[in-house]
Amino acid sequence: MKEYRVKGLSCGNCTLALEHQIQLLEFGETASLSYNSGKLKLDERIPLSEVKEILKSDGAYIVDVKMNAGESHASDDHHDHSGHDHGSDSDHEHDHSHGSKKMYLLLGFSTLIYLISILIDGQVASSTTVLLYLIATIVSGYTTFVKGLKNLFRLKFNIDTLMTIALVGAVSIGEWKEATLVAILFCLNELLEGLGMEKARRSMEALLKVAPKEAVKLDKGKEIIVPIESLKANDTVIVKPGEKIPSDGQVVTGKSSVNEAAITGESLPVEKAEGESVFGGSINNEGVLQIRIEKAYEDSSLAKILHLVEEAQETKTPTELFINKFAKYYTPIIMAVSALVIIAPPLLFNGDWSKWLYQGLAVLIVGCPCALILSSPIAIVSGIARNARNGILIKGGVFLEQLGKLDILAFDKTGTLTKGEPYVEQSVVYDRDRFLKVAAAIEKTSSHPLAKAIMKEVAQQGIEIAVESESVEAVSGRGIVAVVEGTKYWLGNEKSMEHLQIPQDVQDAIRNLKEQGLTLVLVADDRQVLGMFGISDEIREESRDVIARLHKVGIKRTVMLTGDHQKTADKVAKAVGVTEFYGNLLPEDKVNKVKQLAEQGIVGMIGDGINDAPALASAQIGIAMGKGTDSAIETADVVLMQDHLGKLPEAVSVGKKVNRTIKFNIAVSMGLKLIALLLTIPGWLTLWIAILSDMGATVFVTLVSLTVLIQKKSA
Repeated sequence: MKEYRVKGLSCGNCTLALEHQIQLLEFGETASLSYNSGKLKLDERIPLSEVKEILKSDGAYIVDVKMNAGESHASDDHHDHSGHDHGSDSDHEHDHSHGSKKMYLLLGFSTLIYLISILIDGQVASSTTVLLYLIATIVSGYTTFVKGLKNLFRLKFNIDTLMTIALVGAVSIGEWKEATLVAILFCLNELLEGLGMEKARRSMEALLKVAPKEAVKLDKGKEIIVPIESLKANDTVIVKPGEKIPSDGQVVTGKSSVNEAAITGESLPVEKAEGESVFGGSINNEGVLQIRIEKAYEDSSLAKILHLVEEAQETKTPTELFINKFAKYYTPIIMAVSALVIIAPPLLFNGDWSKWLYQGLAVLIVGCPCALILSSPIAIVSGIARNARNGILIKGGVFLEQLGKLDILAFDKTGTLTKGEPYVEQSVVYDRDRFLKVAAAIEKTSSHPLAKAIMKEVAQQGIEIAVESESVEAVSGRGIVAVVEGTKYWLGNEKSMEHLQIPQDVQDAIRNLKEQGLTLVLVADDRQVLGMFGISDEIREESRDVIARLHKVGIKRTVMLTGDHQKTADKVAKAVGVTEFYGNLLPEDKVNKVKQLAEQGIVGMIGDGINDAPALASAQIGIAMGKGTDSAIETADVVLMQDHLGKLPEAVSVGKKVNRTIKFNIAVSMGLKLIALLLTIPGWLTLWIAILSDMGATVFVTLVSLTVLIQKKSA
């Protein structure tokens, strides 16, 4: 499939019609044209000249071939109804911003003539005012009329067809003033509609500009400027203050603070020094950094993020699909209703033909589906863009919609509500000389999280590790048996101490630590327990606040799922404030629990995207905390690029706002049309009311949708 950028798409409904025409071409079955992103995907075998002819019929045109990672994604033009002939064979690799300027000029000129016509009406010959009205109508409505006439001959019914019939009808019954107003307001309506979608697109495109285009590569001691696409793993680059880091890598030399907002949405700088990892797209603040590239640009976190953001614009939500399907039948139905309004009263009730012809034309204008079609896409694109600005990747409108419908949120405990970094909370010592020294000798070569916690405690106590373990044997599910300085020692949970007769006071200490929800690691020789560690996983500072805010934004149930024992689960659940918790769960148990919850409402599952993959896949929406890790980006439907849950409540809130906005937009667009149609019963509907109700609805839903982009600045 080849990908092209298309400009000049006039509206969502017209884009659907163009897509359908392209799909009718040979090899065109898989073709797709997105109004949201302005991207066209075609089978390589489709003749491009035929596609360009189809696009040209609606004033649209192909701008360039598939965009590169380093290219600017921004555009400077709005959609154009001005009739500018782009030529079917041109590649249009020039600036089209003059298209919208021309449209402004034509609209301003026709409006001026219209106002002059109203002022001099009755003071000069009627033929003069009619001529002025006709000029104003032609200037503002020519392209709509031509396209509508072509559609009429093809029996293709869309908004241009409706407006053309209404213009011809109004002129034929001598309603020059109203015919001109219809043409001018429809032109204004189309311009504002395009500006609204362009605003949403540009907020998205601003995100896509963060990719740097060039890098300073260090080659045999020389600095060479190269395109970022040419960078490979193990290349070394120099990043000076104010420059963007070209791709994911590791600091070789230098020290600086780095702004990772493009990746994580966090504006606070992060200190980086030798050996630390950095993200492509981050901005180096002050020092000079020498960085070894670990991934080619196309495999970097930033490239994947930008790809996901672009793809997200093109997915259609169930609501959007329903509206588009409904619009296909809606326009012909409106035409049938209009014909009925024109014919029925004169034939059945001796009504005046000219009066009911006028009413029927007004019905045609009211029937324009633009406001309905726009109810969803601008809000969806705005919601995805706003979340992406905050470092939250939504992989499509369907997931944004689901995020806003969530009833239940299930959390994995370790690494999500807790830091996933165990630490020694309490220790009970019976042999001060040997306890820490032996524990350190046994655990110092282990990479197990509990071993790391013990070694951290040993370091804090200032114990020097002067001895080595002579042999180490791991006993599955229990612990370790090792020999230190010729003596055999046991390290592990209480099951590993079966060789001992444990005194009552030690048993009481074990029971006490377990009741506090701590994980136990005991150290013993062949005669006695030397001491024990009570280890806990530190709860994230923001967890309790996040859970409270989630409840506040409408999440009814928060559920914690963990493999830890019930006492530990109970301790963490009480600390963070979840409504329910389940402990002692294996990965398959988590999957079953998520499926059970899904029967009771819409469930989101939050984990780290690696060991929680089965549970993430079982939920209606999987949310991963990854801070840019490949597995997190690939596994989940929503990715939190920060290493915390702090921005999750806002993401849910944005999803809910998008859903409310779409419902409100549909209600307004359909409600205004219904009111206008009801005015036909007493014969009160005028072309003025019809065009104002249609244009008003379209402009209103566009502006309401753009409010999704508004974000309150945090204090």
